[in-house]
Amino acid sequence: MLNLSGMYKRALVTGGAGFIGSHIVESLLDDGVQVVSLDDYSGGKHENVAAFLSNPRFTEVACDITDLEALTPHFKGVDVVFHQAVSKMTVCLKDPRRDLEVNAKGTFNLLELARDHGVKKFVHASTGSVYGVAQYYPTDEAHPLNPASYYGVSKLAAEKYVRAFSDLYGMDTTMLRYFHVYGPRQESSDVGGVVSIFARRALEGKPLIVYGDGAQMRSFTYVKDVVAINKLVAGTPGTKGEAYNCASGAQVTVGELAQMVLDTLGITDGTIEYRDWKLGDIKKFDVSHAKLVALGMQWKTEFLDGLKHTLAFTREWLARGGGRS
Repeated sequence: MLNLSGMYKRALVTGGAGFIGSHIVESLLDDGVQVVSLDDYSGGKHENVAAFLSNPRFTEVACDITDLEALTPHFKGVDVVFHQAVSKMTVCLKDPRRDLEVNAKGTFNLLELARDHGVKKFVHASTGSVYGVAQYYPTDEAHPLNPASYYGVSKLAAEKYVRAFSDLYGMDTTMLRYFHVYGPRQESSDVGGVVSIFARRALEGKPLIVYGDGAQMRSFTYVKDVVAINKLVAGTPGTKGEAYNCASGAQVTVGELAQMVLDTLGITDGTIEYRDWKLGDIKKFDVSHAKLVALGMQWKTEFLDGLKHTLAFTREWLARGGGRS
């Protein structure tokens, strides 16, 4: 994995106490970079960054990215931003206005401050939801952007702001479109990711809930590979103004995933329960990552290995009392 200490001294990671953000923080600290983790803790968890508190290069900040005044002091000395803070898909269904405020206004705030403070690089975490229902496979970065959800619309608005700041002010920005990231520290409540939800429910002896017929195809990517992608685009010339699909190419149906979780855990009496389709659920993902491959990305984690790491983490987390109110 690329070491960024020779390029950047101080990094700001928004959503730094979240699932992906905390892994980016950890990797940057390992590089020797000073890191500011900024999170409003609506989704992030203190436990995700607790191990870093003794590191003198680490600074933990509780802050909402929609609050421009509160954000401003934390850009002092920052020369690279990894923008991971996001209003999740589940938020957009309950409160689409908050979804818009976080994903669009929050991103605009960060871009303004990055411009004004001379930040060298701005890496923006976007989503495959900006494509909507795929018109062709494999879906590449040239695919039309027709989001089918409030979440996809607000994230597309954020992308347009990122591109505008690059075009108008010459800022070095890169957009990463995530697809079904999984791994340790992922939220495993019923608003989390499907891999971590299945892991928790299986270990708790609960049925695994599959919406629809289970044949919907997903393109899962392990979190450590996503970290490597973030660092690759931050440290490689020629990524300015570009968008990249963050997908490993591993294709697994939701039904197959449920059975793999039970089999890997050695659970022979587990139950898979099928329910009605969720509104707006996309049936198939077949995503091209050729553009990242051309940049030099090499995926290190096979899906089953990543699944085993996730299950081991979830088992340990539950043993520590995780999930208890």
